Amino acid sequence: MHETVFDRILNGALPVDSVYEDEDVLAFRDINPQAPVHVLVIPKAKFARFTEIADRPIEETGRLFSAISKVATSLNLDSSGYRVVINNGRDSGQEVEYFHAHILAGRRLAWPPG
Repeated sequence: MHETVFDRILNGALPVDSVYEDEDVLAFRDINPQAPVHVLVIPKAKFARFTEIADRPIEETGRLFSAISKVATSLNLDSSGYRVVINNGRDSGQEVEYFHAHILAGRRLAWPPG
């Protein structure tokens, strides 16, 4: 896989407004927010798409989704609600070929989303 903006963030070449980090995950505010709260959560173990999650160790997957929940809780989003979005491929809107989840909150989110 080629180097992405997320690789550059993880290796320290690009600064971010980090909101959470542990040994497996980094979460930071999106530079082009689509809601008042827009946080990206990326695993430190690189893979490109959600489709590939089936090939990842289940413990790693569990830690990733647990971290997404921890981030939302740490931002006090539980009471008002939030949306977790995972895009898979170009037609879904995935712009970076590196798995990531979006946490969106801070306003009423429309449905259907697309």
